[in-house]
Amino acid sequence: MKKPLNTLFVTTQGAYLAKEGETVVVKIENEVKLRLPVHTIGGIVCFGNVLCSPFLMGFCAENDVTVSFLTEHGRFLARVLGPVSGNVLLRRTQYRKADDRQATAEITRSVLTGKLSNSRTVLQRALRDHGDRLNAEAIKGVSSRLGNILTRIAGESALDALRGLEGDAARVYFSVFNELITTQKEDFIFEERNRRPPLDNVNSLLSFVYTLTMHDVRSALESVGLDPAVGFLHRDRPGRPGLALDLMEEFRPFLADRLVLSLINLRKIRGDGFRKTDTGAVIMSDETRKEVLVTYQNRKQEEIMHPFIGEKVHVGMLFFIQALLFARALRGELDAYPPFIWK
Repeated sequence: MKKPLNTLFVTTQGAYLAKEGETVVVKIENEVKLRLPVHTIGGIVCFGNVLCSPFLMGFCAENDVTVSFLTEHGRFLARVLGPVSGNVLLRRTQYRKADDRQATAEITRSVLTGKLSNSRTVLQRALRDHGDRLNAEAIKGVSSRLGNILTRIAGESALDALRGLEGDAARVYFSVFNELITTQKEDFIFEERNRRPPLDNVNSLLSFVYTLTMHDVRSALESVGLDPAVGFLHRDRPGRPGLALDLMEEFRPFLADRLVLSLINLRKIRGDGFRKTDTGAVIMSDETRKEVLVTYQNRKQEEIMHPFIGEKVHVGMLFFIQALLFARALRGELDAYPPFIWK
């Protein structure tokens, strides 16, 4: 079993990353602040004005460590990675399946089944843990509606209809998301999902954690030889990682949404850790961003029983396991892609 590796997040503006022997060194104002052996790192994510030496980027590419560059506030810019790994026959199969409407619909059904099942579990867990503090009637109603949409998805074979059902499910789910926020209600109000830019504190958090999740899903797909750009639910668009967006769907509620709710409800972050820019975009302070990153890393170290393989694994390994299962399904070794469904 592949070992879970840490992602190195560098947020200090003006930091410089370099190679020294077999290690990655982080320097700030010419002073070494961190030194990590490359074999302990799964990826490096640089936020804002963070520089990397060409020798380090080449070294990381040779050691399958992807280096990603984001703006200071989390918008993806670019990534540096080595040669594509894996069997070219797998990628050719992926491309053929993506052009086959029946195969595309089957994979889309699996992806949406995972997403909606996990969305329902988020709601049901909230009722179980905080039922006396929530609008239980509204949440139960949405959970029931998601169950009905799941039933319709199972019997639908038209791709456009499946996408329409996914859109309906997302609107229904987010219609009660504000009910799941049990503390700091004056600073964290969710009315609707918005992005590019996020217009409130909750959406700022969601967008940022979705970006982190996307980075890990994309890296997992590349590690097993799949092309993250060619998706099924998310069709081809220049610059869009369609397959990474597909596999990310089942992790949005289980990992990202729950993490955002925990950060707010456990008061790990505060309303004064956000500010609104002149354009209306809401961005996080450095301290808040670091708290989110630490919490995300810690969550990935937690163990969970994988429902399909029947083994305990670290949450951070789920991306890699699902990428492997997706590859096996494409090759015909599995009857269908088994999404991760949180119990």
